[in-house]
Amino acid sequence: MTYVYILRSISDPSQIYVGLTKDLRRRMVEHNSGKSNHTFRYKPWEVVYVEMFSTKLEALKREAQLKRWSRKKKDALIVGDLRRLKNS
Repeated sequence: MTYVYILRSISDPSQIYVGLTKDLRRRMVEHNSGKSNHTFRYKPWEVVYVEMFSTKLEALKREAQLKRWSRKKKDALIVGDLRRLKNS
């Protein structure tokens, strides 16, 4: 199982991060301990969205898609607002 996830910084909620991993718990420890180059500045982080995929290829495609999305569209996905998600 591979997870695509979105994190939000607790210290600066304007900061979000999209990533993928096979071990979400381990990856969260890395993000919150400063071991990840992209997230060390805004720690601590919280998981605000997760999708599971049976193959890494599917997860990579979804991660790339989410990274291309606007912040507005990502926010709509996080809160589950399908109407806003379709209109973004």
